[in-house]
Amino acid sequence: MTPTQKKSICWALLALLLSISLSASETAIQAAVDHPSRTPANTLRDQYRNPVSTLAFFEVQPDSTVVEISPGAGWYTEILAPLLHERGTLYAAHFPANSSSEYAQRTLASFQQKMAAHPIYSKVELSEFAASDNVQIAPDGSADVVLTFRNLHNWYMQGGDDAMRIAFNHFYRALKPGGVLGVVEHRLPEAQLDSDWTRSGYFPQSLAIELAEQAGFVFEASSEINANPKDTADHPRGVWTLPPSLRLGEQDRDRYLAIGESDRMTLKFRKPQQQ
Repeated sequence: MTPTQKKSICWALLALLLSISLSASETAIQAAVDHPSRTPANTLRDQYRNPVSTLAFFEVQPDSTVVEISPGAGWYTEILAPLLHERGTLYAAHFPANSSSEYAQRTLASFQQKMAAHPIYSKVELSEFAASDNVQIAPDGSADVVLTFRNLHNWYMQGGDDAMRIAFNHFYRALKPGGVLGVVEHRLPEAQLDSDWTRSGYFPQSLAIELAEQAGFVFEASSEINANPKDTADHPRGVWTLPPSLRLGEQDRDRYLAIGESDRMTLKFRKPQQQ
């Protein structure tokens, strides 16, 4: 057997092993998506949020240590908690307990009640996140994956580039060398960068990549898993015009329901192995 043939066989075996690993991961994620503890209203949104493909793309495994940033009401927590319950670790980095915001306090209290309401959440470790320097989302260098879903626009509206840099620095510190940062966000078309987009709920993909790279991340891949070509990102009430918010009420409701949820970027970054 020639060296070239040996090399080809090695690559084929590696590809097979990766395929088997990915298949096993997707099977475990699907089981978590199908877990009976999930809220029925949340399962209706699976068609837009594509959790199996998204989590597999971000390399989440049942034995991963995962940090979910700003989990809100817990849409993804409902999937991550059963997925990681037996062999993994889940940090839910929610609003700080000492936040002066009534919304933050109310949302955190509701999330805490949810975590106490079912044993599947018994191992979820509640931590804190804010785009400020005095929080720790997880022990430094402990996480395999850090995930943020539809949050970038909020941090940018609150503090611009500086808040975003602080956020990405938190993610970088929490990850192990070689760990993955997964970002899903409402995507602003690059052609609309000259518009007044900053309070629209949409965010430019190019800026997300630039700020992550400034923190030391390597941009590894993008996916169109959560793309929606019907979304023009120029709606009267921004992204909240679309479902699930439907801020215009009955006005053009059928039109926005036909569009569906927003067009979203899905970006994978990696913390370099060598620091």
